Amino acid sequence: MQREEFCLPKPVSVLPVPENQLLASLPADSLARLKSSLEPVPLLLRDTLHIADGPITKVYFPLSGWVSMLAPLESGDVAEVGLIGREGMIGLPIALGATHDSLEAMVQGEGTALSMSAEGFGAALESDAVLRTLILRYAFAHLMQVSRTAACNVHHLVEQRLARWLLMSHDRSGEDTFVMTHEFLGMMLGVRRAGISVAAGTLQKAGLIHYERGMITVTDRPGLENASCECYSIVCRDFAPLTRDGPKNRLPPQ
Repeated sequence: MQREEFCLPKPVSVLPVPENQLLASLPADSLARLKSSLEPVPLLLRDTLHIADGPITKVYFPLSGWVSMLAPLESGDVAEVGLIGREGMIGLPIALGATHDSLEAMVQGEGTALSMSAEGFGAALESDAVLRTLILRYAFAHLMQVSRTAACNVHHLVEQRLARWLLMSHDRSGEDTFVMTHEFLGMMLGVRRAGISVAAGTLQKAGLIHYERGMITVTDRPGLENASCECYSIVCRDFAPLTRDGPKNRLPPQ
């Protein structure tokens, strides 16, 4: 199925730059200073990039795939509070002067990333005002995503929340079909497995998705957007300035 990504348009550049939207938004001199410190790494399904309350030793700029930010609870349950793909980075507390994160970063969609040491990233922020400004703008957009997720999980129907989450994953997967089990969806949305089965069944009967053996295929993207609550479009709106206001030779207008 042909589709146009709504939330994460691909960067266009006159220079060979990574597919990560933040890195692609940097001017050539800022990107050049970072490149020598960046190394490609795989993002493997269910890998933990940093544990909750543990030190952040590396930051990651996804090129493909996506990572869930998980809040662990004393009961042993976890709740997803954020989703990060090639529009952003993992290790954001480093940019805010912290060395630890109370959240866990776990790979939910396989892909690749560019990684560098947290120490090196902190030094780069200190020396490059353009990089620092861009990362702080991203930090605000990500905070809005986390805040909107909290409100959505309290006030909206499971079917709407599932549609929102599938759209966010679809944006970051680059494919119409991706791995996802009912058990993991329930964990991400804080819903019992039976509730996820009902919600997924409703979306499937409407012809919006196809679900089989742990694989979800988005079959009607516009229909899925209509089935979602307003939270998906609001989050996209908050991320839009990162794309629209970047250097003109790098990012197309929306």
